[in-house]
Amino acid sequence: MEAIIEKAAGILGRCETVIITSVNKEGYPRPVPMSKIKSEGATTVWLATGSYSLKTKDFAANPKAGLCYQEGGNSVALTGEVEIIDDEATKKEMWQDWFINHFPGGPTDPSYILLKFKGTHATIWIDGYFSHEEV
Repeated sequence: MEAIIEKAAGILGRCETVIITSVNKEGYPRPVPMSKIKSEGATTVWLATGSYSLKTKDFAANPKAGLCYQEGGNSVALTGEVEIIDDEATKKEMWQDWFINHFPGGPTDPSYILLKFKGTHATIWIDGYFSHEEV
């Protein structure tokens, strides 16, 4: 299993885009593609978004989330929770120059926040290996 998790971490590290799913106020899943800004291992993903976004509102009301990523025929689907991060030090640390297109005020733009997804369960399909795992 450790080798599969390492392969999954490699796939996530190479991914530019992930799909994250919130649960909206009507109880429906709401998947959206997002640019990954950082990953930790195979199950933690950092994303930047606006404090005004629907997904931010969804996660503030219900932190439960899904996130998936893939490369070629390999894929990982995770369930877990999202933490909304708005402290200045972390926002400055995670800032990337291209964010300026979305947050003209830079790292201190009040609408700029981070989402930190942490997976707790994974459905994995890598190199013909299929598994449901607690991670």
